[in-house]
Amino acid sequence: SRWSFCPCGGLLWRPPQADGEDQRAIRAATAALAAEGTLSPRLVGRSQKIRGFASQLGCDVPQEWIFVVGELAQDSTVSAMIGNPSSWTRCGRNTSTWHAAALRAGYVDACVAGAGCPTALVLRAALRVIGLAPGCRTLSSSFLMLLPDGRELTFSDCAVVPDPSSEQLADIAAATAATHQALTGEQAKVAMLSFSTRGGAVRPHVDKVKSGMGILRIRPLVPQIGASKAPDSAVAGHANVLNFPTLNAANIGYKITERPGGAVALGPILQGLAAPMNDLSRGRRAEDMFSMGLLSAMQSLAVQPA
Repeated sequence: SRWSFCPCGGLLWRPPQADGEDQRAIRAATAALAAEGTLSPRLVGRSQKIRGFASQLGCDVPQEWIFVVGELAQDSTVSAMIGNPSSWTRCGRNTSTWHAAALRAGYVDACVAGAGCPTALVLRAALRVIGLAPGCRTLSSSFLMLLPDGRELTFSDCAVVPDPSSEQLADIAAATAATHQALTGEQAKVAMLSFSTRGGAVRPHVDKVKSGMGILRIRPLVPQIGASKAPDSAVAGHANVLNFPTLNAANIGYKITERPGGAVALGPILQGLAAPMNDLSRGRRAEDMFSMGLLSAMQSLAVQPA
């Protein structure tokens, strides 16, 4: 499976720093990905810069691993998606669209971006160029949580939709179930979380979750779907997909599970796109980039570009 790090926006009148020129990306691509033999990395940026950093790190970067933006621009399909090739270094240009276009055009099977730019730019590029998968109306995210006791849980939405509606909650839950099954091979058992057990309290946030649950029940998702803590539910006490009512709750939940709880958090994993393009925190390590590369490759086996 082919995947790559995409270029990101820069400061006023300065060329944008491509993720492929980031030393963490080069380490991930050469030391980890190539050694595993499971992925064929692609680094987007200036060939001279990438080779220079690779030499400092003692890494070997084959020429076929390097995608130069000027060469991508010669592809009529890519240039049509991007617009004027000469504008990629201008102030305010969201250059992550370059690699989204390469993904959409089939040069790569998956993309990891964001080590050097805000999440918003990655999301805009993904929506503008790749678009949502057929039947999906909501771009969302999740974290795969690897617990110390060996269990694997998936939390959503931790990074994209601040206060989802009932319909969006159902979209997010369905997408997260698909993500969990694709990455773990386990049947997804979805819990729609709320502070009210079985929706006993009468509050707008509770009603939203109850409505989202009703929408989800009529979808062809998984055989077992139910509410958390319901004694007659097939998933009570066994849920592996936890769908939080708001981004605030989900983000707090995954961080508590990760830090005091000692879990490993992999993500954010973007969901609902026609092809897998994922975001990276700018503080991530080479090891994190490696992990996201593997996750993105696994997603590409289940989701094909439109």
